[in-house]
Amino acid sequence: MSRPVAVAITGGIGAGKSEALQAFARHGAATVSSDEIVHHLLLRPDVRDAVIARMGNGIVNPDSGEIDRGALATVVFNDRDALEWLEQLLHPLVSVEYLRWRDQLAGLPDAPAVCVTEVPLLYESGAESRFDKVVVITAPKKLRQARSIVATDEREARLIDDREKVKRADFAYTNTGSFEELDAFVGSVMHDLTTA
Repeated sequence: MSRPVAVAITGGIGAGKSEALQAFARHGAATVSSDEIVHHLLLRPDVRDAVIARMGNGIVNPDSGEIDRGALATVVFNDRDALEWLEQLLHPLVSVEYLRWRDQLAGLPDAPAVCVTEVPLLYESGAESRFDKVVVITAPKKLRQARSIVATDEREARLIDDREKVKRADFAYTNTGSFEELDAFVGSVMHDLTTA
């Protein structure tokens, strides 16, 4: 049983990680985002109950009874302790779910050659050792701010500098051009990963 090459995409807010993940999917990689995993985890009763107990009922959507991710984001990005608590709860669980997904892929009769996930806090959380290769997507700060609807300064202060990420990564791309250019970069990375 051969495991797919495990690739992480990381980079700053608004750099284009999600677009890169979609491009990897178009080029035949199996993909999952950390956001998707978190979304599923927040539906798990044990996780849901723990988060509500810590953050309060204000994060609950009154119609569905589920956690309103927008309300949760507002709480944690205005309360550093709440954010740290949430990350300590979720990061290990995200890792377990990701590794389970990767193992399931390896067991498929037609397992993909490459599996890719988007990990915004890859280096910050020390998760790079779980991956065979790392792709860093960067973009100038003004462009990232224009692309992102969330306030970036407070969140970015916690991140490792892009130059350091690029030094550590196997592949890096400055995302200032078109979707087609990003897609071409991803295609070249897939070629390198599948012909090595």
